[in-house]
Amino acid sequence: MQIPQELFLLTKEVSIRKEGEKLIIEPYLQKKLVEILATLDDIDEEFPNIDEGLLPLDNIEL
Repeated sequence: MQIPQELFLLTKEVSIRKEGEKLIIEPYLQKKLVEILATLDDIDEEFPNIDEGLLPLDNIEL
């Protein structure tokens, strides 16, 4: 399939999806990590104490 010159997208990657009978081609915009993390739900679990049961640190002088 050839795309007319006036519809060319100035990007190297595109997102293609089908909605009903329509084929939608959009420029692929990579989201920043902060934007992705903002969409996640909060974690309700407590993180384990990974230091529990460890021996005390040695007192090392440099």
